[in-house]
Amino acid sequence: MNTLLQPKTTKGEQSRAAIFEAALALFQERGYEATTMRAIADRAGVSLGSSYHYFASKEHLVLEFYRHTHQLHLAAIGPLLARERDLAARLRGVVRAVVVTCEPFHAFAGAIFGTVANPASPLNPFGRESKELRDEVIELYAEVVTGSDARVPEEILAELPMLLWLYQMGILYFWIFDKSPGRLRTLEVIDQTTDLMVRLLGLANLPILRGSRKRILSLVRSVAQGS
Repeated sequence: MNTLLQPKTTKGEQSRAAIFEAALALFQERGYEATTMRAIADRAGVSLGSSYHYFASKEHLVLEFYRHTHQLHLAAIGPLLARERDLAARLRGVVRAVVVTCEPFHAFAGAIFGTVANPASPLNPFGRESKELRDEVIELYAEVVTGSDARVPEEILAELPMLLWLYQMGILYFWIFDKSPGRLRTLEVIDQTTDLMVRLLGLANLPILRGSRKRILSLVRSVAQGS
């Protein structure tokens, strides 16, 4: 193979990748809490100072893990979004793919959640350091909706991607505590709730629901402003 055609990476990129791969391996082997930055540096073959140069804390390594799984998720759902126009099928497939992508890391996900729940943590999904990735996921759900053949009222369309991101967060919380084989209970919940949400969207223009719709949208806006 002609090495001149291979993409070049800097030594810094190689070190960063090695640290991240070492962290993932140790999180799976020992669990999140039992893994130290020193152990990660030793596994990666770099100094402890170098590991802190690339990742300010163990929490920042988890943030990198979130970015990594998001990229895997995007790759997994590409064919679905390209071929499918039914909103229920698009939403169900996208959310199912989230938990399938994360499944290899289920063993240490619960320990990570304890850190995520801390408002002071950089992993807080509503925090400043999570904003870039949060916005990417919200934009993905905008694509899920706008790429479908569903007719969604404009005022709902403006807030729906944020609402679907919050829904994904709830599903992942359920998945963390799901002990069923293959996380089948989570998949069942996804199938049932995505179908229900799409049915409710179909009723959104009924006059009797307009008052409730405004209250729900106001709540979503409040959450968005808080983030």
